[in-house]
Amino acid sequence: MPKLLKVLISHVEIDKAVERLASEITRDYRRKNPLLIGILKGSFVFMADLVRRLDMPLEVDFIRLSSYGSGTESCGKIRISGKLNSQVEGRHVIVVEDIIDTGLTTSYYLRYIRGRKPASVALCALADKPSRRKTHIKIDYRGFKVPDKFIVGYGIDFNERYRNLPDICYIE
Repeated sequence: MPKLLKVLISHVEIDKAVERLASEITRDYRRKNPLLIGILKGSFVFMADLVRRLDMPLEVDFIRLSSYGSGTESCGKIRISGKLNSQVEGRHVIVVEDIIDTGLTTSYYLRYIRGRKPASVALCALADKPSRRKTHIKIDYRGFKVPDKFIVGYGIDFNERYRNLPDICYIE
C-alpha cells in the first residue's frame, strides 16, 4: 500500500457492517421483493457483498451517476449514464451508494427515482460524510460515519485507482 494511504476502516469492520445492514434490510423487506439499484461505479463491491447476504427474493439493477471530474471535489454537475432495465413503478426500491458526501448527487437521483412512482424508496450507504453535506438526505441503512477525509478502497476510487483495496483508506 502506498505510504500516502492510511487504513480508516478495516475489511473486518466492513464485513461486520455489511452483515448488519443485510440483516436490517432482510428484516424490513423479506416479503417485498425489493429492487436494489446500485450507483456505479463506487457501489459495485459493497452491493455485491450486500446482495449475497440478503436472504430473500430481490432484483438488482445499476445506474451510473457522476459529479466528480478527475479531482477530489465534486464539480456540481450530475450526469446519468444509461438507464434502468427494471420496472420501478409500484416496486420497493433500495438505492445503494458507496458514500454520501455533499448529498447533491444522491438527492438528485432520489428525486428522479421517486418520480417513477415506486411503492417506496430507501437509501443504503456504506459510508456517510455528514460534515460535507450541502443538502438534507435521509440514510435509511448506514454502514459508517466517516470524517472529512478523501477515502478510497472497497470500490471507492480516486481517478479510477484504489477500488481494489479491501479496506477503506484515506489519502493523507
